[in-house]
Amino acid sequence: MHISRKASLLLLQAILFITTSACSQRYKINLQDVQADISYLASDELKGRAVFTPEIDTAANYIAKEFSKAGLKPIGDNNSFKQTFSLNRLKTDKVELQVNNQSVDSENIFIGWGDEELSWTEVSDIIVTYIRKEDDFDEEMQRIGRNDDNLLVVVDPAHESSFKRYQGYYSRGTNVMRLGEGRSVVYALTDVRSIETYALEALAVKTENSLTNVVGSLPGKRPDEFVLFSAHYDHIGIRRAVNGDSIANGANDDASGVAAVLSLARYFAAGPTPERTLIFAAFTAEERGGYGSRYFSQSVNPDEIIAMFNIEMIGKPATEGPNTAWITGWDKSDFGELLQQSAEGSIYTFYPDPYPAQNLFYRSDNATLARLGVPAHSISTTPIDVDKDYHQVTDQVETLDLEHLTNTIKAIAVGANQFVNGEVTPRRVDPNES
Repeated sequence: MHISRKASLLLLQAILFITTSACSQRYKINLQDVQADISYLASDELKGRAVFTPEIDTAANYIAKEFSKAGLKPIGDNNSFKQTFSLNRLKTDKVELQVNNQSVDSENIFIGWGDEELSWTEVSDIIVTYIRKEDDFDEEMQRIGRNDDNLLVVVDPAHESSFKRYQGYYSRGTNVMRLGEGRSVVYALTDVRSIETYALEALAVKTENSLTNVVGSLPGKRPDEFVLFSAHYDHIGIRRAVNGDSIANGANDDASGVAAVLSLARYFAAGPTPERTLIFAAFTAEERGGYGSRYFSQSVNPDEIIAMFNIEMIGKPATEGPNTAWITGWDKSDFGELLQQSAEGSIYTFYPDPYPAQNLFYRSDNATLARLGVPAHSISTTPIDVDKDYHQVTDQVETLDLEHLTNTIKAIAVGANQFVNGEVTPRRVDPNES
């Protein structure tokens, strides 16, 4: 028997309404609140919520206020919902490099900085690696990105155009949370085939900026077991104008996820005391490298986090249908299987990420905690391979299916109940596979 999409949605709403009503008599996840949250966060007033702007601070204030109204406990700084930290930006000031006693023009060098000053020679603890003429430049850059060592990367001139493209990006500077704790990578475009000796002296100019996560908790009966619900509230700000519009509002990416976190906070806070303690987090600087989630991960014991529901871009129906959502890293733990089992009885389906080639498991805020062993996964619905609004000024509320978005939040609430109540515990992620 064929069921129309409208009938299917009505049936889903009825099932989820009954289920959520049984869990909470005081708050029911609803389209009106979802629309209000996402409409404000994705409004022109907030100018795309770029980091280091007054508008992202305004967004943080809104989220903190809603956490407070929901009845969460502040666990940020100074008994507030805000968790503030510094991010250092390092830009190249001076660089001198000699390889095999030959100078490399500074215009043929760019640096991914980990510290303010570099002084390297062939006897330093530095690894020299090569991107040769026959190599795929982008693939080699991805390989280098997975390496945690200090590197000197020698690039064949055959890749000059790609080298200059990356150089333009790196010229904006490198963000570093703690000086000296990360690696430095020096890229040099030269026809030297094999390096026997080298000497590098480089200095960076440092600028310090402030960033803020918004974090609240709902204490449970088990104070050392946590379930984390998260989304990032930053976006990319002002872009090149298209048809007179220059604001990348970020409605789907990721005001939709923040709206979900807010609704879930209201839903669980209105119910009985949870078995496990719940944390609700709106992370900053996901678009700049996940610095908000990185900082947060240093403030918690990852062994105590039972599961992380990271919600990313749920404003558009998935290709599998309006009552489905996909989970990144499905094979990394049994989180997805348990979530689907917990949602049985509804017509909502959770299934594996259909875009494995895009490596999405490592492209959102779940990645940092997953690397520490947490069953941390992102939940999404957007057909990312064909979404024409991704990182565009057209990512506006009008492009979203708010009914689908609301139903997805309800489905997450239903699926999360067994995690929250201590009935299921997902298998840990193996850090050696991340």
